[in-house]
Amino acid sequence: MNGGQAIVQALLDEGVETVFGYPGGAVLPLYDVLYDSELKHILVRHEQCAAHAADGYARASGKVGVCMATSGPGATNLVTGIATAYMDSSPLIAIAGQVATQLIGNDAFQEVDMLGITMPITKHSFRPTNPNDIPRIIKSSFKIAKTGRPGPVVIDLPKDIQEAELDKYIDKPFKLPGYKPTLKGHPLQIKKAADAILNAKRPVILAGGGVIISGASKELKELANIIKAPVTTTLLGKGSFPEDHPYSLGMLGMHGRKAANLTVHECDCLIAIGCRFSDRTTGNIAEFAPNAKIIHIDIDPAEIGKNIEVDIPIVGDAKKVLQDILKILKKGNINSEKEEWLEKTIKFRNKCMPRITFEKETPLKPQQVIKEIMETIDDNTIVTTDVGQNQMWMAHFYTSKKPRKFISSGGLGTMGFGFPAAMGAKMALPEENVVAVCGDGGFLMVSQDLATLREYDIPITICIMDNRHLGMVAQWQRLFYDERMSHTHLGEVPDFVKLAEAYNIEAERVEKPGEVKEALKRAINSGDPTIIDIVIDPMEILPMVPPGCGLTEIVGEYKVETKPIKEGKVEE
Repeated sequence: MNGGQAIVQALLDEGVETVFGYPGGAVLPLYDVLYDSELKHILVRHEQCAAHAADGYARASGKVGVCMATSGPGATNLVTGIATAYMDSSPLIAIAGQVATQLIGNDAFQEVDMLGITMPITKHSFRPTNPNDIPRIIKSSFKIAKTGRPGPVVIDLPKDIQEAELDKYIDKPFKLPGYKPTLKGHPLQIKKAADAILNAKRPVILAGGGVIISGASKELKELANIIKAPVTTTLLGKGSFPEDHPYSLGMLGMHGRKAANLTVHECDCLIAIGCRFSDRTTGNIAEFAPNAKIIHIDIDPAEIGKNIEVDIPIVGDAKKVLQDILKILKKGNINSEKEEWLEKTIKFRNKCMPRITFEKETPLKPQQVIKEIMETIDDNTIVTTDVGQNQMWMAHFYTSKKPRKFISSGGLGTMGFGFPAAMGAKMALPEENVVAVCGDGGFLMVSQDLATLREYDIPITICIMDNRHLGMVAQWQRLFYDERMSHTHLGEVPDFVKLAEAYNIEAERVEKPGEVKEALKRAINSGDPTIIDIVIDPMEILPMVPPGCGLTEIVGEYKVETKPIKEGKVEE
């Protein structure tokens, strides 16, 4: 067995079925093995899409995603996707070819220091110098990527090591003495947190992506029901708590819902679970939850106290910590003030729920588009988004009810993420419908991978929010730069329908209310990859908190009011 064969066998031993990649000279020995392999390899048309597709695969399934590229530019094209996975705690293995061992450091053809480049954006990196280490490296990489706070691992793979023969195939992971994630919360801190929750009169729960990663949605719902607390989420926490539940306030932060922002401002106890307290969530930290005792539960101790000073830190896995807190809370008494607070919060939420009042307007409003999407797809449909206005419109107006069904780039804000992530999600869960909601700007960054979509017949639907602008940047220019629209108009090309036809992909353009719903139905029922080019109002903006302001300082609010989105039923 040579090094390339050892890599493929080790991936199969880890249960890997699909990898996303792009070959080149430095990984030819590995790709020669893939020729006869059981692994399904998806040949993307740009390495960044390989990383995003592997990321989408991981987020939809909870498994580790795998991508591959050659050395030099192939490896560096993976970097954006690796950084995206790192910021959003997504388990990813990125295998990058490298020049032969004796050439490393000589500026050989297509040589880059991939370990140095990716050091700040990975959990760990490996470069084998002995082919016998390859199975152990793969085993250790998967362990590191998926345990504790998940994240990407890079394997920098010299060409000669891929070709060299193994003496023996040993797949025991390396000892990792410095790597011991804390899973169980400290009992004293858990008791302090439970007491603070019981004594609180105005509690609010803030759920982040860690709730989804740990599979703690059941415990989150139980906590909310026991202590009668409203629940808000971060962008990556969207779906951790059903947003049609009466206790749900929707997303918090710069582009969050008014009910969430103002309720957190008034609470006296904030229970934050698996979140980073990013600047997009908190706004001005000096004004964030000014009256609250803050409990922060996170598996990564580096996140606690990094951005927000907390009163009760608990390091541990969200599911395990919540289970321990619930045991104490079930024995306590819930004071009547909590029920009064919840009732008041629900009334306030219903009063200022996002309004969709554009059923007859053209050009189409994005709110109306999202309403029609919601009326068409079921709760199991996986929705991915790109980054920008399209993303924040979806985060603000789209009702997500289940974990791992709303997939978006959070911390890095990576344009071009939505479409390849949808491909990866579909490969992970082929029985589920997958819809990618993209802006025209982000989609054009990765549109070449329509070829991948067609060649592998991956039946996803891409809804392009077509306003011919870099929408979010244009919104900021309108609000904060005296409408000086500097280089944010994308022009009038391409024609997305004709572009799709060039790739032999079905497409149609919609411009009127009601057409999105019918087009999306046709696309999903067809079982074919499809593009829906949705022409929307380029002047539409989303309510937001300006940078540097507190969460209550919302600009661009809608003036027209109508009936709120239908409220869901409380599930005990």
